Amino acid sequence: MGDTPGKDRKRLWYGLLSTALAAVLLYYALRGVEWARVWTTITHARWQYLGAACLVTSFSFFLRSYRWRILLNTDAHFDVPTVFVATMAGYLGNSFLPARAGELVRTYIISSRSSLSKTYVLTTALSERTVDAIALVLASSIVLLGVNPKPAWLGDVSRTTALVAGAGLLGIAILPHTGDLVERLLRRVPMPSGLRNRLLELAAQILLGLRTFHSPKRLAGFAFWTVAVWSLDCVTVMVGAHALGLDLPFRVALLLLAGLGLGSALPSTPGYVGIYQFVTVSVLVPFGVSHDHALAYSFVFQAMGYIVVLILGLPALYHAKDWRQAIAEAAPIPHD
Repeated sequence: MGDTPGKDRKRLWYGLLSTALAAVLLYYALRGVEWARVWTTITHARWQYLGAACLVTSFSFFLRSYRWRILLNTDAHFDVPTVFVATMAGYLGNSFLPARAGELVRTYIISSRSSLSKTYVLTTALSERTVDAIALVLASSIVLLGVNPKPAWLGDVSRTTALVAGAGLLGIAILPHTGDLVERLLRRVPMPSGLRNRLLELAAQILLGLRTFHSPKRLAGFAFWTVAVWSLDCVTVMVGAHALGLDLPFRVALLLLAGLGLGSALPSTPGYVGIYQFVTVSVLVPFGVSHDHALAYSFVFQAMGYIVVLILGLPALYHAKDWRQAIAEAAPIPHD
């Protein structure tokens, strides 16, 4: 069955917007760069440290799957390998498909192996991402309080994003308690009964997915592994930087991860090309890293991420025997 013209247009506009944004950000990130210095920095990298960074990243991915399993096991029971396979297939999708379609890949793999609805699984996946963003924003805002002097734009961004993060936390805390209100509103709005029933079921699944955070035990476990995951990711940033002769303190590594995490929410080409370079240069240069070194680091760090995702993601996607259907669900291709 073919896609509707409306979906085709949306994909076209998203592709045009993400490509234009990537081009603009690349332009600003690459202005004035001395490519000879960038190349020298890359070729003189100490590969043993990059290998160590890849191992730390791999373990971080494993902990992410373990953490997501806490949310999924609220209404089901998954073993760790199954969730790890879905997680890595999702990250592979995010690296090579547009619009973070990897979230739909991992959603399909999990829902196809359980009685959980796609809406519920996707809500847990997006909730996980939301909490990550909130945690990074709050942590980076605290870090920036101790950074003096700091660029004016960093201070402005930290205040704005801290308010957004606070609103997100409030939403996660309050929304699951609004089920009755949502149901009453949907029943009062004039609409076909079939559409109303679908919206009621959709709202129920979304609220159920958010309600998983209201268990003190699950919340404590999720919070613990969130701290562990992002601490490991900061170590990865620091070890990777050391491979290029850069010494980044923990707080700068955290700020870089926060910037990359927030930047990934923008319309982007597969792999976040442009966003990755712009954010890395914008965050590292104010802390004394030269433009050329920051750009070299962005290329190496992004390539390192691709390598780890390919090594872990390709076998995971192949292990998901219905991987073709998973990709089709995430990025449907028009049929004649």
